[in-house]
Amino acid sequence: MLKGLGGLGDMAKMMKAAQEMQTKMAAMQEDMANVIVTGESGAGLVKATCTAKGELKSLDIDPSIFNGDDKEVVEDLILAAIKDAQAKATERAQAEMGKLTEGMGLPADMKLPF
Repeated sequence: MLKGLGGLGDMAKMMKAAQEMQTKMAAMQEDMANVIVTGESGAGLVKATCTAKGELKSLDIDPSIFNGDDKEVVEDLILAAIKDAQAKATERAQAEMGKLTEGMGLPADMKLPF
């Protein structure tokens, strides 16, 4: 059909595979909104929960850390817990994307969407 493209000559097959991947990616993105990860700091004194898409859902702070003199420490612990949760969300999303790309016969470390 398209001689210069070698094994990629079947355009209909390529289009179908691209559409399947697009559908699977959309479903995965929707699923990531329902996957919950929790980040911690201060040995669990502060916990931040977010979706795998990185949307912060809740913050749990142990009351023992509330002392007027430790305001900056508490702020640092909160920030660290949120960053930990966001990092875990990114890792989870990348793991799910790796599963999707492997299932489509693409390299697991391929970065999608392009």
